[in-house]
Amino acid sequence: MKPFPLAAAAAFLALVAAPAGQAAGQLRTAVFAGGCFWSTEKAMEAVPGVTAAVSGYAGGAMANPTYQNHRGHLEAVKVTYDPARISYAALVDAFFHSIDPTDAGGQICDRGPSYTTAVFVAGPEETKVAQAAKTRIGEAMDQQVATRILTGGRFWPAEAYHQDYAKKHPASYNAYRIGCGRDRALKAVWGPAAR
Repeated sequence: MKPFPLAAAAAFLALVAAPAGQAAGQLRTAVFAGGCFWSTEKAMEAVPGVTAAVSGYAGGAMANPTYQNHRGHLEAVKVTYDPARISYAALVDAFFHSIDPTDAGGQICDRGPSYTTAVFVAGPEETKVAQAAKTRIGEAMDQQVATRILTGGRFWPAEAYHQDYAKKHPASYNAYRIGCGRDRALKAVWGPAAR
């Protein structure tokens, strides 16, 4: 797998900067499934323009999923962002750089259906942006992208002990991240552009 060129990523981000004149304070949300929601939450909270990230479950039919029983749901993160500071396209790109989009069986050491990746879209504009990102990344990597583009449904926040896990329990989270090999794996995919 060849790393995604850093120059190409920077050029793309420059092209998709937030539109000029967009009023500040009009926050929007987006939902992403990137494997372990602790890692996705941590990565997305670090993106400039993101104001909040909440771990939870999305994509399934079951009401009130829990960590012990979220069959059919993916571990996901609801991201609140300021479109005056970051475009949806740049947000999607940041998400893709926080995962291995070619992994169809989960993410890094987290395996199974609930750890697969997806961009949950709301409407045709988001679908177009997400699909274009998926196509562009697949072509740049010369590989099949396993990340799905799914119609957004209800997002269920995870239990309180999962929220901001990396911030509240840095030693435990870092031990998990190192043991999982997440940074090494993402660097192999994205090179220095990994999040």
